[in-house]
Amino acid sequence: MHKKLTFPKKKIKFSETVATKNALREFHLHSVCEESRCPNIGECFRNKTATFLILGETCTRNCSFCGIKKGSPGPPDFDEPSNVVKAVKNLGILYVIVTSVTRDDLSDGGASFFAKTVELVKNMAPVRKIEVLIPDFLGDEKSIRTVTETMPDVISHNIETVPSLYPLVRSMADYRRSLGVLSGIKKINGRQLTKSGIMLGLGENKQEVLNTMKDIAATGCDFLSIGQYLAPSKKHYRVARHTPAEDFIFYKEKGVEMGFKHIESGYYVRSSYNAHNYLETLV
Repeated sequence: MHKKLTFPKKKIKFSETVATKNALREFHLHSVCEESRCPNIGECFRNKTATFLILGETCTRNCSFCGIKKGSPGPPDFDEPSNVVKAVKNLGILYVIVTSVTRDDLSDGGASFFAKTVELVKNMAPVRKIEVLIPDFLGDEKSIRTVTETMPDVISHNIETVPSLYPLVRSMADYRRSLGVLSGIKKINGRQLTKSGIMLGLGENKQEVLNTMKDIAATGCDFLSIGQYLAPSKKHYRVARHTPAEDFIFYKEKGVEMGFKHIESGYYVRSSYNAHNYLETLV
């Protein structure tokens, strides 16, 4: 018999998340923490941090692992960039993380909204660090350039899983296109720090994970997050395997050998979780 794996449960004290939730509601903003049902929401909201979700709350893609709503989104809110700044001030956030739903319905995929948000945050006092977690923009070089030229501290784009699983969990995405986003950023600005993330437990094998990590490293990517996939609900793609702690250690060691500058690898790791840790390792 296989030994049953046990992991510490993330406890959420909702009373400690009120300040962050109130700020998001006050400025008509969404967070990926809430929309994706992230298990770290209690910890992050308690610390008055959040990953801002711009361009609405409805995604045009159909990824079966993701808890964000799918469908036809409404028009984007042109006040979102300035509202992010207001919320950042209200919460006293010094490391700002901004992501979005995928907006294949927009001509630039929403790149201009990312760019405006970065510009506004970089003009704040005191100085803030800003990380953006971008969609693939359908591989459009102009959209990738629009974001890259604003020079955020980190640009992240998640590969999510191994290529063999894309038809099952990311049927509207493309593995090579996503790798092209990461390499494209480096071609535009070789000094731009980039980051990606993958999930374990979707049905991949160890060699597939290592190959995917090598592909990501080959783009020049600086940082990598490795976490356990947890289904947002029973309607989502099922968890194929709960990854033991030693596997996370193994992949982190292999990633260091591949040249990543910093890797977060663990059961509850998410791409935006403790994001400031990555830059601190470069100091």
